[in-house]
Amino acid sequence: MARRRRRKISRRLAVFGAGLLGLAVLATAGWVLPWRFVHPPTTAFMLRDWIVRGEAPRYQWVPMSQISPQLAIAVVAAEDQRFPEHNGFDFGAIQRSLEEGRREPRGASTISQQVAKNLFLWPGRSVVRKALEAWLTVFIEALWPKRRILEVYLNTAEFGRGVFGAGAASEIYFGKPARQLTLSEASLLAAALPSPKRSHVAQPSAYLLQRAEAIEAAVRGLGGSGYLARL
Repeated sequence: MARRRRRKISRRLAVFGAGLLGLAVLATAGWVLPWRFVHPPTTAFMLRDWIVRGEAPRYQWVPMSQISPQLAIAVVAAEDQRFPEHNGFDFGAIQRSLEEGRREPRGASTISQQVAKNLFLWPGRSVVRKALEAWLTVFIEALWPKRRILEVYLNTAEFGRGVFGAGAASEIYFGKPARQLTLSEASLLAAALPSPKRSHVAQPSAYLLQRAEAIEAAVRGLGGSGYLARL
């Protein structure tokens, strides 16, 4: 009798757990899917920056067709060279980073993961945030095409303190629209991405210039903007 009761409780718990999981899937899909078609007016990172700094972020949406292919490939070369092939997670990069023994795995966060973080979450290294990032990344990869993921990233990434997106960054740092960026300018912007609040594109340090040169070389190694034709 006791065994039967335990089985009955286990079945109820399993049904309840499956129901919760189903609701979580539906809720997340409903949260993520609209941004495949709608341009985000702001992001979680922009709102946080606004609250902390007390200044409105400098941001303007620019469609992918109006962004220089040089910037798109420079960002991929700098941040996530396997972007066209992976499904949101670069497990090879994660393993290599862990083998390096760094406190924070370097180069292991894909563009898809960064979109999830920038658009919906907050900065930090907590297990909860990383778990939510991974969960959201699965839905972004499943519901958006790669080209849309890259478009959203180019428009929401922070390229300098309070400067979000390719449109604002190009106008502020180079006085031109994003579609006119050269490879050297695009590489300099991409070089600032890991530490946008410490990097100064207008007055680049020797380190930033060196990193930009390395990104230019990586772009050529990937075959230039033609590399993105697979998206």
